[in-house]
Amino acid sequence: LRTRDELDLLDGRAVQAFFAGAGIDQVYLAAAKVGGIVANNTYPADFIYENMMIESNIIHAAHLHNVNKLLFLGSSCIYPKLARQPMAESELLQGTLEPTNEPYAIAKIAGIKLCESYNRQYGRDYRSVMPTNLYGPHDNFHPDNSHVIPALLRRFHEAAQSHAPEVVVWGSGTPMREFLHVDDMAAASIHVMELAREVWQENT
Repeated sequence: LRTRDELDLLDGRAVQAFFAGAGIDQVYLAAAKVGGIVANNTYPADFIYENMMIESNIIHAAHLHNVNKLLFLGSSCIYPKLARQPMAESELLQGTLEPTNEPYAIAKIAGIKLCESYNRQYGRDYRSVMPTNLYGPHDNFHPDNSHVIPALLRRFHEAAQSHAPEVVVWGSGTPMREFLHVDDMAAASIHVMELAREVWQENT
């Protein structure tokens, strides 16, 4: 096990060295550069580059070191901005993405296609799942790059502490969002990884 500080996933050689000495038989690829609307809109090049490098380095290293099973965590932002609700998998690549996080979404789509391509060319069993907005312990509460639940919790907490008369919440109030606790996502990921390959293929 390595922390982010101990293993730079943007460094292909470091990732290869880690795989060479770790005896890995399965990979759950949840690592990503993430952030809220402001961060995505301010640093689009960082979001597309870093996420594509992380995905490419890990998926390719898994293949080279004969790791046959991998689960990639994508994102619900891969679907078109105006996708029909509730979203179906068939909506992927059927319309324009949300502009504020398009680079991140494109990187996540690339991760899905990397998995599909390694499966097709090399017979790997690399699967993808699309979590919705996740929340839970150890979340990021930074005012500039947190996701919606920690961002709102921080704003409400700070407003209560300062006795502010109001709390500013971005947006029109009309978008609908789904949320999932990280523990439920972890359990679902293990469940998906343990499905027989034919069951996985028939139902996705």
